[in-house]
Formats: sequence, structure tokens, C-alpha cells
Amino acid sequence: MTQTPDERDVETRAELLPEEQAAGSESPQAQAEAILEESLERTEDPEGTRHDSTQTPG
Repeated sequence: MTQTPDERDVETRAELLPEEQAAGSESPQAQAEAILEESLERTEDPEGTRHDSTQTPG
């Protein structure tokens, strides 16, 4: 079961960098949450996610 990212982590990651602000984002909060959820999944199950993600080492 995948954990839900910590709300403070989501809020911090949702703060856009200047280049991200220039590109625009409809929902930085939702994007940050999705990225953190995927990261947690790869951390919790590296073997199971290795095939689906280039971010999982090995």
C-alpha cells in the first residue's frame, strides 16, 4: 500500500521556481502530490516499479 505524501512536503514542492512560474502550471499542488506519491511507490517497492520507471535504479 502506497503511503500518502506528507502535506508539508507537498506544500513545499508546490512552490514554483521562476522558470516553472514562467511555463505556468494549472495545479502545482496536485503535480507535487503526484510526483511525491510516485517517489514513495518507487521507494517502497523498487523491484515492482523497476520495469515501469527509469527513476528506479538497478
